[in-house]
Amino acid sequence: MTARGPAGPGEGAAAAAARLTGRPVSRVRRLSPALTEAVLDDGQAVMVKRGDDAGAVRAEAAGLRWLAGPGTVAVPRVHGHDANWLVIDLVAPGRPSRESARAFGAGLAALHAAGAEAFGAAPPGGPEEATIGLAPLRNVRGDAWPNWFAEYRLLPYLRGAVDAGTVRGGEAAVFEEVCARLPELAGPPEPPARLHGDLWNGNVLWGGDGRAWLIDPAAHGGHRESDLAMLHLFGCPHLDEVLDGYQDVAPLAPGWAGRVGLHQLFPLLVHAVLFGRGYAEQALATARGLLRA
Repeated sequence: MTARGPAGPGEGAAAAAARLTGRPVSRVRRLSPALTEAVLDDGQAVMVKRGDDAGAVRAEAAGLRWLAGPGTVAVPRVHGHDANWLVIDLVAPGRPSRESARAFGAGLAALHAAGAEAFGAAPPGGPEEATIGLAPLRNVRGDAWPNWFAEYRLLPYLRGAVDAGTVRGGEAAVFEEVCARLPELAGPPEPPARLHGDLWNGNVLWGGDGRAWLIDPAAHGGHRESDLAMLHLFGCPHLDEVLDGYQDVAPLAPGWAGRVGLHQLFPLLVHAVLFGRGYAEQALATARGLLRA
């Protein structure tokens, strides 16, 4: 479902929610400049998200639908979207438990196994030019994961960090050497997985229904270890249980733990572009560690 009609001038969150869901709104609560909680006349609670980039809104809506498709992990239902607004189910908050973490890991393994048409493939209906957080993200298809990962996930952000002065002098050569050695560092070949793509803990909501819910994806076809590496990077409650649940369904390839840093280079370089030198230093230490291994 997309827009039911044209937006009015200066349309607010309540009007957008009513237009995109086709139901009157009984009350709203603003959570941030971009997020508003709205309750429809039938009692359904929805989250209304304002976006300033039509491609980003379209990518998020397409990504949520794509991740929800296999029915393996809880994903909020998309009620509607247009160039500026996205309306999805509101997830009632809860607390993580070891049981919910293990179930999340099993569901994530099944989601990855649902696959993608190619590395870099955008979700159906999603744009090639998407975003990850506030950074641009190009969903361009490739055949071999090591070459694709270097060209479309590492080198663009390395160039951005160099241009910003965040990565200095000869430091770029360290990352370029990692890219050149990716075929030997990447481990056994894997088929394209259906990735969330931005799977840090803030994008995993632990719901009041006892399930883990996925939000704010940068979804694309990629390597399944990339999602797990991001959970390691920024922390996740009961991560050991998440991994055990994952391995019960789809055991990871030998040596996967030694490749976590390789997959973390992508989000670290994105953060270096967005947030500065601290992340560049972390990325540099990670790259040097990979070359010493």
